[in-house]
Amino acid sequence: MLQRGIKEDSLSRNDIDTIMIAERFSEYRVMWLLVLFDLPTETKKDIKEYANFRKRLIQDGFTMFQFSIYVRHCASMENAEVHRKRVKAILPEFGKVGIMCITDKQFGNIELFYGNKPQLPNAPGQQLELF
Repeated sequence: MLQRGIKEDSLSRNDIDTIMIAERFSEYRVMWLLVLFDLPTETKKDIKEYANFRKRLIQDGFTMFQFSIYVRHCASMENAEVHRKRVKAILPEFGKVGIMCITDKQFGNIELFYGNKPQLPNAPGQQLELF
């Protein structure tokens, strides 16, 4: 039985594949991981830790959404959890860091403005999957 309550034996293999792909890339299954941070930059050591944290986020596939907000597109909640653990592993000694996970549907409802003019959100980069 598929998630939608349809019996598999009543569908062709092509129909099943189409449903499975749709479920796999559902806007409720695809996740966005947001890292929000406020780190001290008072000493040279603080600045170095800030730069290193930011650099390691970028190396893990995050992109800057705003100055202290970085986002990463994840194919599933399981994939988001992998990246959440990576962020936790690189947390700086001082400062505040928040990690939030939202669905693609929720991310799509974000309204962006530049000044008082609406701005279209940037499309996510192409996500490649290796099997």
